[in-house]
Amino acid sequence: MKIIPSLMALVALLSPLTQNIRAEIEPGQTAPDFTLKDSKEGPQKLSAYAGKFVVLEWMNPECPFVKKHYSGGNMQALQKEYTSKGVIWLSIISSAPGKQGYCTGPQAEANTKDQKASPTAVLLDPSGDVGQKYGAKTTPQMFVINPEGKIIYMGAIDSIRSTNSADCSKAENYVRLALDAALAGKPVATPETKSYGCSVKY
Repeated sequence: MKIIPSLMALVALLSPLTQNIRAEIEPGQTAPDFTLKDSKEGPQKLSAYAGKFVVLEWMNPECPFVKKHYSGGNMQALQKEYTSKGVIWLSIISSAPGKQGYCTGPQAEANTKDQKASPTAVLLDPSGDVGQKYGAKTTPQMFVINPEGKIIYMGAIDSIRSTNSADCSKAENYVRLALDAALAGKPVATPETKSYGCSVKY
């Protein structure tokens, strides 16, 4: 008779922990919808871009792995190339206030101009809710979503896990491969890789 109260006490003890565990998302699943403010204080809702390809780029402007892709123009070139083809590119900053990479809207705007970056918008996620929803662990970390709202690629931007910008031209760029295949109506050969970079500063 004593085992039932003991089990109930155990469940009560564990329930707060299990509530904080978020399900891992996988390629082929519907991308979780969200609404965030962008660097210009406007609302950005993912589902508003239904019918388009969308790239989500988790970024931290102070992370050396992010700087690798911006210092030599690699990320900016990708942004310009694919937004010109109608792809929506959303850069997301999930750094918490007081943590590395945290930006206000004006700071994010100034940083985008300094980098000569060309995303569709820079989104601010200081609570970390959207980053946690996607299981974003590193900066950079990339997601490609198709016009049906399904995740068709998630993981690293490329194949060389370094902070050296010279490696960008030597690496296999997984985001480019995914977008080129999908835009041509072909399946993505590698829908998931392990991301690399700085930890997201939740």
